[in-house]
Amino acid sequence: MSRFVIEGGYPLSGIHRAPGNKNAALPMIAASLLADGPVEIANLPLIRDVRKMLELAEATGASVELDEAARRARIDPRGVSRTELPEKLCSEVRTSILFAGPLLARHGRATIPPPGGDVIGRRRLDTHFDGLSALGATISQDRGAYSMEARGGLRGAGRMMLDEASVTATENIVMAAAAAPGQTEIYNAACEPHVANLCKMLLAMGAEISGIGTNRLVVHGASSLHGASVRVGTDYIEAASYLAAAAATGGSLTIEDAGGEEFDVMRRAFARLGVHWQVSEGRLLYPGAGVGGLHVDPDWSGAIPKIEDGIWPAVPSDLLSALIVLATQSEGLVLFFEKLFEQRLYFVDGLIGMGAQIVHCDPHRVVVKGRSPLRGSRLMSPDIRAGMAMIVAGLCAEKTTVIGNAESIDRGYEDVEGNLAALGARIHRESGG
Repeated sequence: MSRFVIEGGYPLSGIHRAPGNKNAALPMIAASLLADGPVEIANLPLIRDVRKMLELAEATGASVELDEAARRARIDPRGVSRTELPEKLCSEVRTSILFAGPLLARHGRATIPPPGGDVIGRRRLDTHFDGLSALGATISQDRGAYSMEARGGLRGAGRMMLDEASVTATENIVMAAAAAPGQTEIYNAACEPHVANLCKMLLAMGAEISGIGTNRLVVHGASSLHGASVRVGTDYIEAASYLAAAAATGGSLTIEDAGGEEFDVMRRAFARLGVHWQVSEGRLLYPGAGVGGLHVDPDWSGAIPKIEDGIWPAVPSDLLSALIVLATQSEGLVLFFEKLFEQRLYFVDGLIGMGAQIVHCDPHRVVVKGRSPLRGSRLMSPDIRAGMAMIVAGLCAEKTTVIGNAESIDRGYEDVEGNLAALGARIHRESGG
C-alpha cells in the first residue's frame, strides 16, 4: 500500500487534458463480448479499474491487446469459452457484474462472484436481476456467486419499468436486450452521458436503439452484432476534480477536450460556490476567482443554498466530495444533501479534523461554513472520490498532509500525482501505509 504526501499552499495553474470517461470505458469493455468480431476502443483512461476489466474480458477467453501509447484496446471475443468469472478479479472491481448481460446474450449462461468496488453504502443488484429475468434468464445464488442461465436464449421483454434509475443496471439490461430477439422498452432508464456512450457503441455494432439520452430506451434485438471501432467520451468527473483543486487553491486552469452538455450540468453547482468558466472550441477556461476570492451564491431570498445530487441531469454523486472541499474555501454557508449513498459523506470527519467548519447533520447532509483554514493531517482514503477530495484538501492546507491507501484513488484517476505536479502541486507518492 502506498500513500500521497502533499505540501499544501501552492495554487494550481496550467493546462490539463481530460482523459476518457472511466464510467463509460468499463461497460464498453464488457459490451465488446457481444460482437462476432474484433472491437477497438479508443481514448481509454489508463487506470486500475480499466485494467481489471480488460483482465476479466481476457479471463473469458477473449483476445485482448492494450496499446498504452495510443490509449486503445483491441478485444476479439471470438475465442470466448469461459462464462464463469474469477472470484479474485471480481472482488476488485464493481463493474464485473456488467459481464452478466453480454455473456447471457451470447453464450446463454454466466457465473459472476459478488462484485467489489467502493464501500459507500448499500449497492443493490436487484434491478440488474429483475431486468435480466424479464429477458428470460433464471438466476440463483450458489456459495456467494450468482449463477445465471438463459435456456433457449434471451428474448425481448416488451415493456419493463426499472425500480430505480440505476446506471449499471440500465447498462446490463440494454446490452442483453441488444442481442435478444424482439423489442424491449426500458422505462426509468438511467440517462447519464456514459450510458449514452455505451448505447452509441452498440449502435456502431449493429444494434437498434432509440431514446438515447432519455429515460426511455427502446431496443430491437439483433440476431448478431459485429465488431466496431469506438471512442470513449470525456471524463467530466475527473476534469471537474482538477477544476475544484485549482479553484480551491486560488489558481486558474484550462481543461482540454471539455466540450459537451455534461459541463453545463456541473456549471450550476460550481457557480453556487463562486466558480465560473467559459468554454471555447472544446476548451474550458477558468481564469481564477479574482479579487475577493470565492463566495457562495445564496438563494434569491437570501437563504442558505443547497447543493444536492441525484439522477442525471442533477449534480452527479461522484462530484459531491470534491465540491464539499471546495466549499470550505468559499466564503459563506451551504448545505450538501447526498441522496444516493448512505456512506459517501463519512469522509468529512477527516476534513473536520483538518479544521474545516462542517456540521455533519446526518448520514446524508452536511452544512459547510467556508473560508476555513485547513491544516495538514494524516488521512486514509476510503474510496475513489473521497480520496481525490482529500487530495484537494491537502493542497489547500497548511503544512503536510499524508493520505494512505493511494491505490483506491488510482482506480479512478490516472497518474494523479504527475498531473497535479505539472500544475504546480507539491505532491509525491511513497510506499507504505
